Amino acid sequence: MFTIRSLGAAVLSTVLAMPTHASPGWQASWYAAPQPAWSPGFALATNVPATVAGSTVREVLRLSTGGGNVRVVLSNRYGSEPLVVGAVRIARTAGEPGATSAIDTASDRALTFASRTEVTIPPGGTATSDPVGFPVAALERLTVSAWYPGTARLASFHWGAQQTGYIAPGNATAAARLDAAQHLQGRAFLAAVHVDGQGGTIVALGDSITDGNGSTPDRHRRWPDMLAERLAPQGIAVANAGISGARLLSSKMGVKAIERFDADVLDQPGVAAVVVLLGTNDIGWPGTAFAPQDPPMTAERLVDGYRALIARAHARGVQVIGGTLPPFGNALPGTPFAGYWTLAKETVRLEVNAWIRGSGEFDAVADFDAALRDPADASRLRPEYDSGDHLHPGDAGFAAMARTVAGLAAMQAWHHAVDLGRQDRSIPSRSLPAR
Repeated sequence: MFTIRSLGAAVLSTVLAMPTHASPGWQASWYAAPQPAWSPGFALATNVPATVAGSTVREVLRLSTGGGNVRVVLSNRYGSEPLVVGAVRIARTAGEPGATSAIDTASDRALTFASRTEVTIPPGGTATSDPVGFPVAALERLTVSAWYPGTARLASFHWGAQQTGYIAPGNATAAARLDAAQHLQGRAFLAAVHVDGQGGTIVALGDSITDGNGSTPDRHRRWPDMLAERLAPQGIAVANAGISGARLLSSKMGVKAIERFDADVLDQPGVAAVVVLLGTNDIGWPGTAFAPQDPPMTAERLVDGYRALIARAHARGVQVIGGTLPPFGNALPGTPFAGYWTLAKETVRLEVNAWIRGSGEFDAVADFDAALRDPADASRLRPEYDSGDHLHPGDAGFAAMARTVAGLAAMQAWHHAVDLGRQDRSIPSRSLPAR
């Protein structure tokens, strides 16, 4: 008979120590999922310039795990023309957490690509820097500065950075600070930072709730950030593949998850598990200014999508944790997006959550709904967890989500499967208690 026990961070480390299938020896310690820029006629602006020309883009990030060597990934995934990069440098971020362009100049290092300081990334491609000996600690903040000598179109970018970036004229990659720089409220071409490590990577695949809308900017308060704080002592990395506006089955603010799953999840170095928290926008967008012509979403269509992701992950030996959809009653009041929540949409959300909890098809379930819902009205977020728009949690709500993932329950039989270097798919998954 299989028994259940609490899965704290130490036990989760054991679960994730299974053999991984991408780039042995490397972990995706930080990630920002690329997304294609959309036309000006969409309901929301991209909030980034259309191009950067002859300029340096400086971006700040916080690692989840550390290591002795690092490498940086730049992406031109959705570009239609070559992206010319003249120089890239990495340094430790100077000062306390917050919006800062300052770097520790003593740590500043030039990065190379196939031993060259410049690189041209073809349309649809990525460029991974040569590994550089650059010892970094878990949860350390780094700054990556890239110079684009020509006109670089931000056809591939990331909308919800929750971190201030900087654009300065000329090659300012080695500058101690960029005081007169233009602020960048998204991310440009920086997609990932890898470190050498063996602890495995959890990828968080989601929408704006995973991307961190509603969290305090520049303070690393998204739920994957706070999960990383809990798991860093065990060497487990957390890669945030959330995209604001993302949907499981349709594209617009990011390519639909069914299509980006390989690139954003299965191809991440060291990936051992993925937390899937998608479906809220699939349910909420139809009939609003986001997707006025889309038909209503059904639970059956979403379930088919989840099953497709589960099958592809299992084929690659990756565990799948299903996240129940948090409540969003009365979401986005006083905005042009009336109708994002209705009683009919609430019915679909409840049907989806019932399947996630009870189907046994996920390896485990993170019950975000139970963790975040208001005891007085289960269709709404708890007031103390609400950022104010009734859709996105605030910092306290994201902390509760991180606790939910870190406190999963798991079967001891999993560990036997790990020891054998395989996964036993005959073991049913269980719903996980909220904390």
